[in-house]
Amino acid sequence: AKPGFRPPRRYEAPLEVITDAKAMRAWSRAHRIAGRRVALVPTMGYLHDGHLSLVRAAMDRADAIVVSIYVNPAQFAAHEDFGTYPRDQDGDLAKLRALGVHAVFQPEALYAGRAPHGHDEGGREKEKAQGSDEGEEKAAGGTKGDVPSHETFVTVEELQRGFCSETRPHFFRGVATVVCKLFNICEPDVAVFGKKDYQQWRIIRRMVRDLDFEIDVVGVPLAREPDGLAMSSRNARLTPQHRKNAARISEAISLVKEVCELAVANGTPKDSTHFKGLICQAIANSGGVVDYVDIVDQRTLKPVKWPLRAPIPATPQVILVAAKYGNVRLLDNVELFGVAD
Repeated sequence: AKPGFRPPRRYEAPLEVITDAKAMRAWSRAHRIAGRRVALVPTMGYLHDGHLSLVRAAMDRADAIVVSIYVNPAQFAAHEDFGTYPRDQDGDLAKLRALGVHAVFQPEALYAGRAPHGHDEGGREKEKAQGSDEGEEKAAGGTKGDVPSHETFVTVEELQRGFCSETRPHFFRGVATVVCKLFNICEPDVAVFGKKDYQQWRIIRRMVRDLDFEIDVVGVPLAREPDGLAMSSRNARLTPQHRKNAARISEAISLVKEVCELAVANGTPKDSTHFKGLICQAIANSGGVVDYVDIVDQRTLKPVKWPLRAPIPATPQVILVAAKYGNVRLLDNVELFGVAD
């Protein structure tokens, strides 16, 4: 059997939707007391087949499966698309129920007081304006009345540098903080993440190691549309033309991967700068705007230098890409020369 896999216990129960942190923690502890292994799949909702592949991976590794659905305000700056991020609560629950998921943790708010970056999560500002105290009660640890704002955050100092943090400097602090909160609330044995957000996945693995969480963090290769585009909830916001053109990203990085791995097999020298330029050109020619393109070490995310007139170092590397088509920012990546732990 593959590491991390074991025959799951046959546990069946109707889907529960849990909105309260204390109830979620009690649910998880009850299953662990019963001898069941608990898996968490954190999501922001608007689920597609890529998300569902994460759920299936969780089912291979655990007995009781919980999927969190929470659009995290801490990873959206004030000018970003928190309010317009796509949501489909009924559709998400139907998909998860069909798969046999046991619980959905769907809190309306996870931050005491006003949410980071001034976002109104859970409609609390509207309810306060209407004279209701209920909005303040929605935060995971919230109480009635005025509540000091959330001020504790988690940062992974080195891995969060560069790439997505260059244009979104707040992003990984928000991700690491909310994942830490979800781990403390859901108390999973296993947590499953997609590798589409590759830097995010590496950051979470490092956080788990450094903060001594006893959680097996599993990375699942990104899922692709039939034309190769990496699956993303944001794809729904692409215009038809941008949607068609964005498939050039996966075409370019797949071609580079093929050429590079053949070069390693043959001991042929290649120039990484040349390949990065080819990917950038393919994106630009298809109407996209490059945010970043780089080839980095899988564990450290540091750029790998390929020596001139010498074979490519065959250490595990990954091509990281971010680009915008219209106002939609897309991520993609492909691993080279094996997969590092």
